Amino acid sequence: MAYKFLYQGVIASLMGLVFLYNTLLTRLFKKTKTSSSSCSSMAFPGGNCSQKTRNGEVDGSTTDIIIVGAGVAGSALAYTLGKDGRRVHVIERDLNEPDRIVGELLQPGGYLKLLELGLEDCVDRIDAQPIFGYALYKDGKNARLSYPLENFHSDVAGRSFHNGRFIQRMRRKAGSLPNVSIEQGTVTSLLKQNGTIKGVQYKNKDGHVSTAYAPLTIVCDGCFSNLRRSLCDPKVDVPSCFVGLVLENCELPYANHGHVILADPSPILFYPISSTEIRCLVDVPGQKVPSVYDGEMALYLKTMVAPQIPVELYDGFISAIDKGNIRTMPNRSMPAAPHPTPGALLMGDAFNMRHPLTGGGMTVALSDIVVLRDLLRPLRDLHDASSLCRYLESFYTLRKPVASTINTLAGALYKVFSASPDPARKEMRQACFDYLSLGGVFSNGPVSLLSGLNPRPMTLVLHFFAVAIYGVGRLLLPFPSPTRIWIGARLISGAAGIIFPIIKAEGVRQMFFPVTVPAYYRAPPVD
Repeated sequence: MAYKFLYQGVIASLMGLVFLYNTLLTRLFKKTKTSSSSCSSMAFPGGNCSQKTRNGEVDGSTTDIIIVGAGVAGSALAYTLGKDGRRVHVIERDLNEPDRIVGELLQPGGYLKLLELGLEDCVDRIDAQPIFGYALYKDGKNARLSYPLENFHSDVAGRSFHNGRFIQRMRRKAGSLPNVSIEQGTVTSLLKQNGTIKGVQYKNKDGHVSTAYAPLTIVCDGCFSNLRRSLCDPKVDVPSCFVGLVLENCELPYANHGHVILADPSPILFYPISSTEIRCLVDVPGQKVPSVYDGEMALYLKTMVAPQIPVELYDGFISAIDKGNIRTMPNRSMPAAPHPTPGALLMGDAFNMRHPLTGGGMTVALSDIVVLRDLLRPLRDLHDASSLCRYLESFYTLRKPVASTINTLAGALYKVFSASPDPARKEMRQACFDYLSLGGVFSNGPVSLLSGLNPRPMTLVLHFFAVAIYGVGRLLLPFPSPTRIWIGARLISGAAGIIFPIIKAEGVRQMFFPVTVPAYYRAPPVD
């Protein structure tokens, strides 16, 4: 009930501050760009790669940074820091090619970060497919939503691929640097002394317990992280599960586009992962899904899901079910709530997760790496753990506008796109589809947010409530009635109830007004 009384005041305040916010955000981008430019010309004195002793220990004097995990975030970070001359020791649980059903769609904003990091060739020679936008389906109607790429080089687009192939390419590129060591092993604990993380203890691939030491340990061990609890306040939510299939030798209605079907009870996704394969992800609300092994899942997919998908994909969908390679994965979301700890830092899905509906995870991870790279570049010595920890608190503020926009969009869009018996939620869902179908500024704005090309929080809030107001207009025209007025009021209230809790979890001040946070102005510690 509180939202019904407070949302109007909050919206009015936000709208009143929009021009101030845009001015402050412009300064933020200018500062980040200036910092990046000034740092990029600084030469960091390189060193030898980390050296092991006979018992498998790694001496801290030969390693600058330990990275736990070599997924998308860990591999990209290892290459980025290694290229800057840092001596990096990567410890990854399994160096075989991963086989996952998510992390397969890189938005154009994420591809721009790959370019910035010098990793764009990692999407070459893996049969990656360019993605130019989305096709949205609802109740037999569809709308094509193109990425606003007019002002970018012709190579800039989204990319979809096999996640494992992409990761292996990045691992090989990171491992090609002489000062980057990649080792297979399972990190069991962080080594802590007087409140400072000194390194890690791990079991190598032969099962022997080893230790490694470095001034800075960065934990990137993914969504199943067993190390995050000591470095953050993990509040993991599992709103749904994805059921994954691969359709072979069939074509999407719109080539090189992701397809989103607003189905009942929740969305269904299709996108290419190679020149001959299409990934299908069926969202199933809740944490419990029908059993794959006793045939319940196949029956559910054929009876409940298949009738709702486009006719062009129906035969391929049924064939994929009959082949039996059905995978499931819980969808996790977790706002970033770090405990700044001397000697350690969290990144990637170990640190921050959002619903994978919008495919924003890799964009956030790569954007975070750019921020961290620029912060570390002026530093020659990382051994003053307390000063480094205080300085790196600015990382949590500088990342917020981009990360929080993508996180909030993912959470809000999933709730809007999911079916509901509530008439107000039904109207919001229909209004969203119709609003995006209008094209022009009505689709370009939201799609620029989705793509990571314009991740500005105020733009997100304005478009979100524009959809709600559009929905109210649909209800009141041509003739309002008491019932329609009531549903319209509940629609606005429901929209506020969707987005404001997500924004609160992300942090209103850091998300909208980062320049007012003291950590934003932290200067590098003096060597």
